[in-house]
Amino acid sequence: MTLPPLPLNALRAFEASARHLSFTRAGLELRVTQAAVSQQVKGLEEILGVRLFRRLPRGLGMTEEGEALLPVLSESFRRIGSTLERFRGGRLQEVLTIGAVGTFVTGWLLPRLPAFRAAHPFIDLRLMTNNNRVDLAGEGLDAAIRFGAGAWHGTEATRLLAAPLSPLCAPCIAARLRQPADLLRETLLRSYRVDEWDRWFATAGLGAPAIRGFVFDSSLTMAEAAAQGAGVALLPARMFDHALREGRLVRPFAAEVTLGAYWLTRLQSRPETEALAALRAWLVAEAAKV
Repeated sequence: MTLPPLPLNALRAFEASARHLSFTRAGLELRVTQAAVSQQVKGLEEILGVRLFRRLPRGLGMTEEGEALLPVLSESFRRIGSTLERFRGGRLQEVLTIGAVGTFVTGWLLPRLPAFRAAHPFIDLRLMTNNNRVDLAGEGLDAAIRFGAGAWHGTEATRLLAAPLSPLCAPCIAARLRQPADLLRETLLRSYRVDEWDRWFATAGLGAPAIRGFVFDSSLTMAEAAAQGAGVALLPARMFDHALREGRLVRPFAAEVTLGAYWLTRLQSRPETEALAALRAWLVAEAAKV
């Protein structure tokens, strides 16, 4: 049997009544009378041929049919509201979901986001931070900003910014460092990329020691550990300008090693949207100013 069209007001009346388990409170939310809500729900029950509520002396109880209908309607109304929100300003906003390395977000992107918003007010940018390990398709991302050599399977990568690595540490540790060889006596903090310190020591003309310091999956966490005096961290110094200016971190040596850059990546299997093309062009232009 095909049901006749269901009245939207009746569906709203049922959904509000089911959340509140009260026709009176539903009426207050919808700005109609309790009697109007009750009549709309009754009409919906007649169309469906089932009871949605049990009328109790003090309020309402839901039937199995009502419990089955409520989550479907609640999610539908939520999605309708979310879509209508995107029409603010007289133009549809395009949602753009980006994954990004937390270090890049806090150290470079955040201060520039107001400028992006001003230039592209109709892009609803949503940022998901990560530690450089990301699954574009699995996480529902339109693109991801990550650190590396620019070669990720099945992706198109646009180079944004170089990020040479330098030793950074707390002032109390920096005070006893005179030359790179002094680092051989310090605790060296490590990321999950195992060859970074080896490469830096080679750049400084030294053989790397056996490193047994703490291992971190986040440069932000490692930087905080270094600032608190836990050891010396090898970090992209330009992403920690603020901590360096404040004096929480010190860069004791000029020697640095380049092991990668920050890239904007997207799946080759998906066409680039207008919003993503705008973000890419803006990021490249901003990075060129540095």
